Amino acid sequence: MEDEKIAHAATLLGTAHRIVALTGAGFSRPSGIPDFRSGTGLWSTFNPQEVASLRGFRHHPQRFYDWFRPLLTPILQAAPNPAHYALAALEQSRRLSAVITQNIDGLHQRAGSREVFELHGHMRSATCLECEHQVPTINMLPLIQRGGVPRCSCGGLLKPDVVLFGEDLPRGIFWLARQAIEQSDTLIVAGTSLEVYPVCDLPVEAQRRGARLIMINLSPTHLDTQADVVLHADVAKVLPAIVARVI
Repeated sequence: MEDEKIAHAATLLGTAHRIVALTGAGFSRPSGIPDFRSGTGLWSTFNPQEVASLRGFRHHPQRFYDWFRPLLTPILQAAPNPAHYALAALEQSRRLSAVITQNIDGLHQRAGSREVFELHGHMRSATCLECEHQVPTINMLPLIQRGGVPRCSCGGLLKPDVVLFGEDLPRGIFWLARQAIEQSDTLIVAGTSLEVYPVCDLPVEAQRRGARLIMINLSPTHLDTQADVVLHADVAKVLPAIVARVI
């Protein structure tokens, strides 16, 4: 049955003109980066509203960095997995027009993807909450790893350029993502539970405009019954198998 679904997905991609991929934390899990919402994910032991909200960061920055510190090593040491390389190859073949990701690890770019819209920000820099001065994250690492809280030369808190709960998505990036969705005829949704607004609306918008939907997740989502192909499997194994039949 899985082989039939892989073949069907490859057929859809092979006849598509503008493919877009929407990826979430499950996409990077095979690279050793923990996800958030699974039974063993980060939110199984932490309350996101307490440690990863903008309000929580402002009031308890030490608590945020104590939570954030153990994430740094797996993110910084992670390497792209075969699924990342599969999307990069699909883009290089001029079939994939964009990757829209909820991930902050930069692995899509490291695998070779060029058109990547990072809806939840990234780890490359941090910004002062007071004067908005931006610094490379690498400059903060020694202090964070020693258990400190990074501050700007003005005294303001330095916050990594990731989107916390209570923050809006970057408007320009989200606009570009919406444009890509509106112009797509096939959407790959992989490694995301589709539980975070407004990202969860993007596949619905794509389908509303007639796009075909390929779902690749370990666990079911609320859109599975509406998708053209649903694969509950390891994205690092299944997606390369699909792409290999296309390019």
